[in-house]
Amino acid sequence: MDGFLQKLKGLDAYPKVNEDFYKRTLSGGVVTLVSAVVMLLLFISETSSYLNSATETKLVVDTSRGERLRVNFDITFPSIPCTLLSVDTRDISGEQHQDIRHDIEKKRLNSHGNVIESRKEGIGGAKIERPLQKHGGRLDKGEQYCGTCYGAEESDEQCCNSCDEVREAYKKKGWALTNPDLIDQCAREDFVERVKTQHGEGCSVHGFLDVSKVAGNFHFAPGRGFYESNVDVPELSSLEGGFNITHKINKLSFGTEFPGVVNPLDGAQWTQPASDGTYQYFIKVVPTNYTDTRGRKIDSNQFSVTEHFRDGNVHPRPQPGVFFFYDFSPIKVIFTEENKSFLHYLTNLCAIVGGIFTVSGIIDSFIYHGQKALKKKMEIGKYR
Repeated sequence: MDGFLQKLKGLDAYPKVNEDFYKRTLSGGVVTLVSAVVMLLLFISETSSYLNSATETKLVVDTSRGERLRVNFDITFPSIPCTLLSVDTRDISGEQHQDIRHDIEKKRLNSHGNVIESRKEGIGGAKIERPLQKHGGRLDKGEQYCGTCYGAEESDEQCCNSCDEVREAYKKKGWALTNPDLIDQCAREDFVERVKTQHGEGCSVHGFLDVSKVAGNFHFAPGRGFYESNVDVPELSSLEGGFNITHKINKLSFGTEFPGVVNPLDGAQWTQPASDGTYQYFIKVVPTNYTDTRGRKIDSNQFSVTEHFRDGNVHPRPQPGVFFFYDFSPIKVIFTEENKSFLHYLTNLCAIVGGIFTVSGIIDSFIYHGQKALKKKMEIGKYR
């Protein structure tokens, strides 16, 4: 047993030196202090890198099909009343939706930007078209208007051209007008009254749209209901001169947000010059997949954007509004969060300690032997 222990002792790669033979120097103390500081800084850096996950990026071809796209928005129009503002969507497949109301909230703003009223019923007023004629068609240019009394006519020649006339006809029949919103004359007069009431106000619109994942556009167009109503009211004549589409995009994103995403239009603001027109945003949407350290996946999108303003003083005159034209990149970006393994962290710590210890030993030995050689030469008179 003693022989085995002696052989094991002979394998010692770290022979010990008697403390009586140690010689401590000032240069060695400085090198030791500097090495300890560097070692501590590298230890903190490596520990921080271990505790914080790293993100790996990969590009692949997007092969997804038949998906839907959620567009989140929060936009403020300081000079357009909510009644005159509508949201429409259209894509290259032919699918289109006009005056969208669901999943959208509007906030009426005064001239100082303060909220007057907030509703979740959607934006825009009632669907206003050309006046409904008694014969069932819509009023054409040059045609005499004769509104229907909705079955309450006393004669074939009787016309009801206002909401009050319809009410009076119903009253004479002994009928109750339970839902005036379905009466064309009442809906039109209510629209005109709300436009006059909200004159000089602004509108903040936020919510989301669910659209097909194909190229298309969505836009905020003021005045659609006003132009289609064909109303002739002196108080509304000022609207024919155009609309101020000054706006601020508080938030615009495509899909669910993920850590580190940057939406380039958040906080963007544009002020309309003297003439009105159409402001256009051309957006390239990049499908993105994000996986965190727990394996949870988030399917989302990033986007880049360019902007263009079309002046309204051209022919044909463009529709006033703010348009967002979007298209999709064929490349998908995949972000994967990864944590370093503990063994990798431990290996790096050993490399830091061993590397600094070895390098500092070399530097100390170089300084010590250099000083010793220089001192010896000075003693024999080579240096004075």
